[in-house]
Amino acid sequence: MAALTTVADLIMGQSPPSSTYNEVGNGLAFFQGKTDFGFLYPTPKLYCSAPLKIAKPHDILMSVRAPVGPTNIADRECCIGRGLAAIRPRDIDGDFLFFNLRYIEKFIASLGSGSTFHAISKSQLASLEVNPHKFGLSEQRKIAGVLGVVQRAMEQQGRLLALTAELRKTLLHQLFTVGLRGEPQKQTGLGPVPESWGVVKLGDLFQIKHGFAFDGEFFKPVGRYILLTPGHFFESGGFRDQDQKTKFYTGEFPHGYLLQRGELLVVMTEQKEGLLGSSVIVPESGRYLHNQRLGLIQDLDEARLSKDFLYYLFNTPAVRKRISMTASGSKVRHTSPNKIRDVWVALPSLEEQHESVKALAAVDQKLAVTARKHAALTALFRTLLHQLMTAQIWVHDLDLPELAAQAQET
Repeated sequence: MAALTTVADLIMGQSPPSSTYNEVGNGLAFFQGKTDFGFLYPTPKLYCSAPLKIAKPHDILMSVRAPVGPTNIADRECCIGRGLAAIRPRDIDGDFLFFNLRYIEKFIASLGSGSTFHAISKSQLASLEVNPHKFGLSEQRKIAGVLGVVQRAMEQQGRLLALTAELRKTLLHQLFTVGLRGEPQKQTGLGPVPESWGVVKLGDLFQIKHGFAFDGEFFKPVGRYILLTPGHFFESGGFRDQDQKTKFYTGEFPHGYLLQRGELLVVMTEQKEGLLGSSVIVPESGRYLHNQRLGLIQDLDEARLSKDFLYYLFNTPAVRKRISMTASGSKVRHTSPNKIRDVWVALPSLEEQHESVKALAAVDQKLAVTARKHAALTALFRTLLHQLMTAQIWVHDLDLPELAAQAQET
């Protein structure tokens, strides 16, 4: 085990005068803290013409002020502000040290102190214990090589996930504003819409049922019935598995509040910003309970509106904004079934609705597959990071061709 200062040089950041900042590329890229960090490398937003503290390419950049501990790697010579420290490996493999610091990130964060915001001092940073199992340089490089393979696969899937999410956002906007037919637009109270589309009030198309007020006395960490809450909704719509945060209900309840697969619900309480109006389709029958914060869509006029199309309609920015405008409350904002039903929307023909849903569902399927791959790679990386850094396994114990194939296939 060695103190960080015995294997690396430390350069604490210092913020230059604000008069030397610019956005036009004059001078060195200027990084101030974690907000500049990416997956591995920071992204420049500002530049500095008179830098005071400089990091070199391949230096490890650590956030040392609110938050403490996150790391990136400098991919260029750059200016660092007081929110960062540059760690320059000297007698240790740089990539190994980077992974070592990521492994102990939570511990580093615990060292932060300060009443306004947490920070870590140079002396605390210098005394960090690294490479506790005294891996030699050859083994350090092998460990870094294995972790690097999985990390690169994670980064690739992360980029694909972001691109697919952006594609979904663009497609959603296109389908709900321009449509599929390339029609001329007409002016309506909602703005321009395709000529063949109608403008209707949601209340003319369905009813909304309030959820049940389940007694908190019967919330348990395990059980048969899961209480569906706004926490199960993604901000962009869709079902989120809460895992440890899931509440199970063990008391008696009216049978009419046991949800069935394929039912559509909408969030009526803004438990989290951006969640109000989000919708979800129930994934399983006889498992989830209809909580009072949610509205269940009933008596849908399926001759005019597809339920799947309504699911996507609820998750468009325009409809979310209209629902948000119906909400009231100072700390936690609420809307109601009648207020949601008073919202006006533009609708294409049922045929065009089905075609739009098909296109969006294909993108959602791709998004789900990519998200699962990214999650699997993340879990694999965390497991390997722990096992390799604690010497539970050694690189020679691993089936490297199989691991590489797993990273590519996942």
